[in-house]
Amino acid sequence: MASFSFGAGNARKIARLPLYVLGRLVTLIVPRGQVWVFGCGAGVGDGPLQLWHVAAEHDRDALWLTDDPDEARTASALGMTVVPKSSLAGFWATARAGVIVVAYGLGDVNPYALSGGLFGRPVIAQLWHGIPLKRIGLDAPETARSPVPVAAPLLSRAIGILYRASARRIDILPAASHLVRGRLETAFGLPEDRIVVTGEPRVDVLSRGSADERRENARALLRDVIPDLPEGEPRLVLYAPTWRDGDTDPAVPSEADWRAIDETLERHDAVLLVRSHRLGAGEYAPPAGVRRVRRLGADVLADITLALPGLDALVTDYSSLVYDVALVPLPVLFLAPDVAAYARRRGFYGAYRDVAGDEPATTWTELLPQLDALLGDPEVAAAHTRRSRELSDRVHAFRDGRSTERVYAAIASRLPQRTESESK
Repeated sequence: MASFSFGAGNARKIARLPLYVLGRLVTLIVPRGQVWVFGCGAGVGDGPLQLWHVAAEHDRDALWLTDDPDEARTASALGMTVVPKSSLAGFWATARAGVIVVAYGLGDVNPYALSGGLFGRPVIAQLWHGIPLKRIGLDAPETARSPVPVAAPLLSRAIGILYRASARRIDILPAASHLVRGRLETAFGLPEDRIVVTGEPRVDVLSRGSADERRENARALLRDVIPDLPEGEPRLVLYAPTWRDGDTDPAVPSEADWRAIDETLERHDAVLLVRSHRLGAGEYAPPAGVRRVRRLGADVLADITLALPGLDALVTDYSSLVYDVALVPLPVLFLAPDVAAYARRRGFYGAYRDVAGDEPATTWTELLPQLDALLGDPEVAAAHTRRSRELSDRVHAFRDGRSTERVYAAIASRLPQRTESESK
């Protein structure tokens, strides 16, 4: 079963409305300070981690908020001051913060203490977590899905109003390019001046150092988190299906599929790394005897970005990872068994074929000959890699590894100037 759906999430938000009202009353009279508060729905990583490093270099007083003990240990090991997100201390830290940094939603920090008041309001930076291919936010009807069928249209309309009001709190939303800026503007209902074309902090790591250094570091990371990889230098194919809004993933292989996958991988000394979405459904558990498949879920590696240069190919359906691996660049194959239904229910920015080409596979039986050719023919791999590079040229305005610095500067420009003694 899926661990999350918009309907269930919206039900929880409605139930917690009194807490939002109480928080609004408290923050009305609490003065904002200079602390930067960070949170990330996927753990210690992504854009908030990159920005935390830059803020620390500039001597900003910063806190990391989380309720997860493992995440807290990871953050502490990096030298962060950690505060339990849902505690009174987490509420107070958020209520006093001058800057709030999130990547998934405002619930990455304490969501009841975000409002401004008589003594100022925080600068809220929503770094987001990938260039959207599928429609998100206000562009996707799923966002406002009613939690109950009774009076569904009325409730959905009310949820949409609440979502828009929440999004209006965002002061800075970085975009990878002007093309992506347009998508974010409609998805969040924000004016143009709040969306800054700086590049994404989360993918700066894919542009720093040399390609050989990035691959060597990524391979070492993958060996560390998956110690039972075959000896030598097996080729690594990442399979990353996206979340289907609480529905079951239709691409889970059958037993026959698993064995055919294993045979294809064996021929090319390759391994399939399965990263099902952290909010998704579907049991990616191969049967006994399948030797060339490994799990690489968020519980194994929270932030996949650092590992991308160590891969040799990506297989996905509608994941924003297709834009991330374009920076490496990696060849990509598409397995989209429900593309027509998904387009009707969720929708895409632009035409799906503009990213996936004219012949995405709809079954593993269709995909495996494509994977066989990709792994066996350098010309086929080169053609897919060129397609990724061309995609990167369309959506990434920056590839210099300095997007985080540009985002930091954009945030700092919206803050009251610190005195010389305060900045030391």
